[in-house]
Amino acid sequence: MSDAGGKLRALVVEDEWAARNYLVELLDGSGLAEVTGGVASADEARAILFGDGRSALDVVFLDVRLSGRRDEGLEIAREMAALPHAPLVVLATAFNAHAIEAYDLGVADYLLKPFTEQRVEQCLQRLRARRPRLEPAGPLRIAARRHKSLVFFDRDEVWAFEAAERLTRVHTARGVFDVDLSLSAIEASIGRAFVRVHRNWLVNVAHIKELERDSETRVWVGEGLPTDPRGIHVPVARERAPQLRDMLLASATGLRRTT
Repeated sequence: MSDAGGKLRALVVEDEWAARNYLVELLDGSGLAEVTGGVASADEARAILFGDGRSALDVVFLDVRLSGRRDEGLEIAREMAALPHAPLVVLATAFNAHAIEAYDLGVADYLLKPFTEQRVEQCLQRLRARRPRLEPAGPLRIAARRHKSLVFFDRDEVWAFEAAERLTRVHTARGVFDVDLSLSAIEASIGRAFVRVHRNWLVNVAHIKELERDSETRVWVGEGLPTDPRGIHVPVARERAPQLRDMLLASATGLRRTT
């Protein structure tokens, strides 16, 4: 971001799945922020905030209570206060008992649950006023989990995102990993390079290699055609198939358009 009009790059740290995704949707929907990731635990947050990942962040929205520990979020905020060039911190919590201590730690704002669209936008406007000129952040990357490790991908490395029960999986040439955001939250923050082809699938258009139309419609997404194992078949919902076909043909040449 080169000026005050640029979006704030944000990380959401919240162990409640529903609250995390709702806050992500409010932030992205404001038009003032771009969520680069959402994590559920203190360990995952520390891996990003005390590593190279913080250089691509302007603000972290941090729950006070993480993994059942009452003051875990405050501990992270306290540790961040000692860091040079740390992102701004906003405590997002259901408890107001820590407000005085939070401001003593220099946090930028204090959001109480349940979050509202108006209050989140007000918070973001305050943050923009506090940092009127921001250095350009690095490109948006995807943070995923592999067991106890964090794995980072550039957007163009991702083939597809898949919703599975309460989890979201990211499919890449390097394997399949878990992310902590819903498909809706990812779709809001990741840009138009990805398209929803099914209620459970969001795919990278650049990696669609084949559109199959038989008894059902599906796409092959990956490095090569279905004879190449480096890819996956993704189902396409019946009502989305015509629009997807038109979109793919609109950016391609070589075939006569037919109805």
